[in-house]
Amino acid sequence: PAAESVLEEATLALFEELGWPTLNAYHEVYSEDGTGIPPGACYLGRATRGEVLLRPRLLNAMAKLNPGLPTEAYTTAFDELSRDRSAMTPADANREIHQLLKEGLPVTFRDPSGDEQFERLQLMDSDDPTNNDFLLVQQFWVTGEVHLRRADLVGFVNGLPLFFGELKAHHKNVEDAYRKNLQDYKDTIPHIFWYNAFILLSNGSDARIGSLTSGWEHFSQWKKINHEGEEGVISL
Repeated sequence: PAAESVLEEATLALFEELGWPTLNAYHEVYSEDGTGIPPGACYLGRATRGEVLLRPRLLNAMAKLNPGLPTEAYTTAFDELSRDRSAMTPADANREIHQLLKEGLPVTFRDPSGDEQFERLQLMDSDDPTNNDFLLVQQFWVTGEVHLRRADLVGFVNGLPLFFGELKAHHKNVEDAYRKNLQDYKDTIPHIFWYNAFILLSNGSDARIGSLTSGWEHFSQWKKINHEGEEGVISL
């Protein structure tokens, strides 16, 4: 709808002001190795819509934050991050990924001499944000076991989908975004939420922020306060 499109563009502009590059992936092109991609096409490095990690960005980030290791160390770490966690509850999978983000991802690999080595790879730089790779993607297609869904906004940090945004037209209740859209996404494409840090629901004037396991009552209004003592204003 036109109203949602206007809000989406305004949201993209806000992210761009914060330094996030943005990309529209409605016409994303998929390739195993990046060959045959037309110039100017939207290519995120995914081979299929079922993948929710951006492999090239994640591998580059791991190499930048953990320099000097053999390629095997980074690809082993990627395989561990991307492995199927569908046997776990989404909350348990999310908790496991969160621990890896906090503490680093343990990998074992062989050095050039053939000796086995152990390292704990850092997945992001929490001390210097500029050391990380940010990308906000609109219209991000994701395939689940059965259904295909298109997310309004997905924010990637070092190729990991940490942010999920659902936007509604200004005349619609934000609670609809929670009860209808978000619950459907959690049922049909749960694997994108294994990596999620926070979820934004907004109609432009009412903006709520929560986590994967938050009930509606725990989606908090995001209030902007300019001066101490000022009443908070809900702000996208």
